[in-house]
Amino acid sequence: MTGAYIVEALRSAGGRRNGKLSQTHAADLGADVINALLERSQIDPNIVDDVIVGCVTQGGEQAFSFARNVILASNLPQHIPGVTIDRQCGSSQQAMQFAAQAVMSGTQDIVIAAGVESMSRVPMFSNIQLAAQAGLAADPLSERIKKRFGVNAFSQFHGAELLAQKYALTRDDLDQYALKSHQRAQQAIEQQLFEHEIVPIQLPDGTWHRQDEGVRFNATLESVANVKPLQEDGVISAANASQICDGASAVLIVSERALKAYGLTPKARIINLTITAGDPVIMLEEPITATKTALKKSGLALQDIDLFEVNEAFASVPLAWLKALDVEPEKVNKYGGAIALGHPLGASGTKLMSTLLHGLQREGKRYGLQTMCEGGGMANVTIIEAYA
Repeated sequence: MTGAYIVEALRSAGGRRNGKLSQTHAADLGADVINALLERSQIDPNIVDDVIVGCVTQGGEQAFSFARNVILASNLPQHIPGVTIDRQCGSSQQAMQFAAQAVMSGTQDIVIAAGVESMSRVPMFSNIQLAAQAGLAADPLSERIKKRFGVNAFSQFHGAELLAQKYALTRDDLDQYALKSHQRAQQAIEQQLFEHEIVPIQLPDGTWHRQDEGVRFNATLESVANVKPLQEDGVISAANASQICDGASAVLIVSERALKAYGLTPKARIINLTITAGDPVIMLEEPITATKTALKKSGLALQDIDLFEVNEAFASVPLAWLKALDVEPEKVNKYGGAIALGHPLGASGTKLMSTLLHGLQREGKRYGLQTMCEGGGMANVTIIEAYA
């Protein structure tokens, strides 16, 4: 079995809800990042075997074979195929893992894994809501599922509260963490640490979008704490949860054969691909189990990992993960996370990989681990070994 190598990983800067990216068609947004990926890696677009695109809300502009439309909007030739996948928030991380599996199996040599989510233009749950408004059957959960788990619905917001309760996390714990996310992201922007991973996106008015739009440069603990909780007596608020975000990201994954044949230089080798599933009610706890599973399979210890990206869907997720595992907090989400930078759902997987890979290379570190909580109680983990 051949190895899988990352040649390049890039992302757009995040756009706030109804912000700078909200006037850009989702297919064009994905195409712009893929075009930059092709240009930066200097590969011939004709030799790409496949494009796998993660996207959660597949409706409206993000429907109708969305991956294929991203390709048709890009500089890729029309003979390149594409497929859209949904593993909820882990969609583009799973796209990356599918790409790696294709390369490792020897069936393909050059695959682009990407993610796109325009949450301004195609709001979360809008595909379900539109079906309901049209009088169509729109409940994703059958009565059998509801009876089995004793719920009327699976809620990420309820899961975040349950996670905070289970790990004895207070509102102050979550708010302190949220503030740190903004502070880390602000520092990264001021030090231009995202410069090499961000693709400037030209907007319809001719200006360019280059900087993550959601970071609160004037955030204080008081301003975070003053935001009302999402439920009465709860600890989760909009301020300590991820931001709605528009964005796209992409990773180029190739085989060892392709490296030699086309003279490509790898930035990292993928050394573990893990997916696990657990309780769909608490939902957001599974990154803990997935991390343990991935480390056991890879033969690595937590202490071997230099940088971690644990998606900040809610502050309770990385904080519970940190409580369950013996990890130095400064190694986790070192440059801020989704609370400050935004969580463009299906684009977040390859977005985090872009940040992780460039961080490892910039700091001269070796191992990075990325994990993502996902709807239905699933979690992906990807471990990479970066090259200098």
